[in-house]
Amino acid sequence: MHIHYFQHVPFEGLAAIADWIKQEGHTSSATRWYEDHPDHTQLANADWLIIMGGSMGVYEQDRYPWMETEITLIREALAQHKKILGICLGAQLLAYALGANVYPHTQQEIGWYPVDFTFQHLAAPLEQALPHRLNAFHFHGDTFDVPPGVTRFAASAACSNQAYIYGDRVIGLQFHMELTPDTLREMLDHGADTISTGGPFIQSPDKIRQHLNLLTENKQAMFRLLDFMAAV
Repeated sequence: MHIHYFQHVPFEGLAAIADWIKQEGHTSSATRWYEDHPDHTQLANADWLIIMGGSMGVYEQDRYPWMETEITLIREALAQHKKILGICLGAQLLAYALGANVYPHTQQEIGWYPVDFTFQHLAAPLEQALPHRLNAFHFHGDTFDVPPGVTRFAASAACSNQAYIYGDRVIGLQFHMELTPDTLREMLDHGADTISTGGPFIQSPDKIRQHLNLLTENKQAMFRLLDFMAAV
């Protein structure tokens, strides 16, 4: 299987997903939108599109003109029935491509917070892939409406739209299960100014680092979700 991914900033790549791709013997290619001449030609031959996170907002297309091209490519991938996984900004871009509004949330959510999953009316293998509650890492200030035809299946105290599925092979996650110690450190370094603003759902860098043990549980859940998506 060939997997193509969209990367928006240098410090939010595939992280642990790269380990799963290698483990399963798949191949991958990338479009790095922050480069001067991003190449997306290999998406045409991909079975699966993964859309990673980033610090920009979907509503900032005037500031990031490449985003219009990216959204067009996401819609084409949807029309071609490719597997698609969107993470954080990726989930927001995917929701927008599906017809939803994306906008600043009433509060930012940064740190380790529980995500509660609801699997009613969903395929049994998805319920087997994910726990009913997961202490996941969050780093976002935006949210989105539920797109038409989409089933929401996760929420947190700060944000009601944390995960959704469209059909059986398109999934959006507002939170991060893919992080490694190195990628988490880079996110904290690049987001230091945002974290310093404080808020009811913003943890300090020290508190976040105290729970690095949660990365293992999240990686295991990420791998199970990838296994589920690979099988459909």
